[in-house]
Amino acid sequence: MDNLIQQLCLREQFYRRERRSVPAAREFVRTAVTDWGLGARMDDVLLCVSELATNALVHGVPPGRGYRLKLWLYGDGDGDGALRIEVHDSGGGLPAVREPDEESGRGLLLVAALADKWGVGERDPGKIVWCEFAVGA
Repeated sequence: MDNLIQQLCLREQFYRRERRSVPAAREFVRTAVTDWGLGARMDDVLLCVSELATNALVHGVPPGRGYRLKLWLYGDGDGDGALRIEVHDSGGGLPAVREPDEESGRGLLLVAALADKWGVGERDPGKIVWCEFAVGA
């Protein structure tokens, strides 16, 4: 089999702009990660989901809108792959990692420390903030 990345699984869910959406997003991810047999890094994955969902809720979702959470599990055909978490929101601006000694806004610092990769992509309107966790065979 060649080394092209192949999508294995995708799950997605839309959340309205409300506080209970963050615990609901965590539970959605917990279920998917458990179903896919990837529980080894569950705590790190759930913390990153909490941070990305909270950032979308607080900074990226204008009143009357929501955010979309997508989970991708993909592999390269050789047994290596990744769990990708994407949070799509319609808010403007780009998130940034804050310094550890700042009083608030350290969520992305945690994501950067726990995930194997993370970044921000464009969306019209808004942005996609994502992180990935490597998974083996």
